[in-house]
Amino acid sequence: MVHVASEMQRLDFDLPLLIGGATTSPAHTAVKIEPKYEGPVIYVKDASRSVGVAQALVEDDTRKVLVEKNRSDNARRREQHAGKTRLKPQVSIGAARDRREQIDWENYLPPAPSFTGTRVFDDVSLDVLRDYIDWMPFFNAWEFHGKFPAILKDPIVGEPATSLFRDAEAMLEQLIREKWLRARAVLGFFPAVSDGVDDIIVESGNGELRLCHLRQQRAKREDQAHWCLADYVAPSATGLADYIGGFAVTAGIGIDEHVARFEAEHDDYSAILLKALADRLAEAMAEYFHERVRKDFWGYAADEQFGNDELIAEAYRGIRPAPGYPACPDHTEKGKLWSLLDVETNIGLTLTDSYAMFPTAAVSGFYFAHPESRYFAVGKIDRDQVESYAERKGMSLEEAERWLAPNLGYDPAAANAA
Repeated sequence: MVHVASEMQRLDFDLPLLIGGATTSPAHTAVKIEPKYEGPVIYVKDASRSVGVAQALVEDDTRKVLVEKNRSDNARRREQHAGKTRLKPQVSIGAARDRREQIDWENYLPPAPSFTGTRVFDDVSLDVLRDYIDWMPFFNAWEFHGKFPAILKDPIVGEPATSLFRDAEAMLEQLIREKWLRARAVLGFFPAVSDGVDDIIVESGNGELRLCHLRQQRAKREDQAHWCLADYVAPSATGLADYIGGFAVTAGIGIDEHVARFEAEHDDYSAILLKALADRLAEAMAEYFHERVRKDFWGYAADEQFGNDELIAEAYRGIRPAPGYPACPDHTEKGKLWSLLDVETNIGLTLTDSYAMFPTAAVSGFYFAHPESRYFAVGKIDRDQVESYAERKGMSLEEAERWLAPNLGYDPAAANAA
């Protein structure tokens, strides 16, 4: 997004730039994006609110008010951000590596999966997936806040939330009955070892594949580790036979024809509702297959007995981090996952040039089985780690800085000038 803003400035655009999506924020928009573009740069939380913003921008009287207020708010956010130092990198990458997660590998036997290589699931039952839906993000997308199902009885938003839920349930029932959508999945398990530093070496069957990871560099107490995902796979020096898993799922196959039908009828509400349901089904499928991995395919928690609330709360052992999210923020690692699982060939799920998945109702990531594995945020990193990361990935420092821009704890332009 920073790159797009810079290109719009270089090409003398004056169109407003609206920023939104799950991994964006008002602060990121103000600090990272607006300084790159002289035109209006406006954060919009989700697509449902973009229409009102766009309407205000096309009317001369409301445009001026909105743009001036937005610039003022962004300036205030930059001032607030400038005063924050606690999340900036404060530890060298060498010191952070010395304080890696200390796993007792001598008393741990990595579980072996029931198969290695990939397995494709060509037509997953949507009726099964509906029981794994986490409804709260669905309501959040429509600007309802609270907990499900309590939100349905909320004294303020209970009535409209209930109406929305009835519509969603009715459409969900219809799309399952009439098979509007097709759900497909591919997952796999592969022998893997940590290189003892920050990377995981995977034996893919077509040679070795290096999964590059990042390590926390913010200051922590002496008794706290600086986490990196590579810490949860046995180092090659231990001689242990460990594994890593990967998955990609989509519930969006066939959605385009139905969205187009609704839009042709000027029924934007139903089009948005269908997209939201497809997203929920994709997330439900990720939850469903992770449960099967733990209980069957990898089998390290065969006796697990959790209900949907406990699954949503992630009470189980193991994690499924996704490239582009806090524990592994580099989206380009998704390309390696696609290669490892041959995702496009196996289930028709593709990656765009910016590593977004298409169809968009999709989830992908890696499986880690170690009982101490956890989700975390890498946070801000320093140039010493970015240089090491770029070298390991075989890319230039400038390219690495572009992909890792939200995580940089320094100004690349200032560092290069120095």
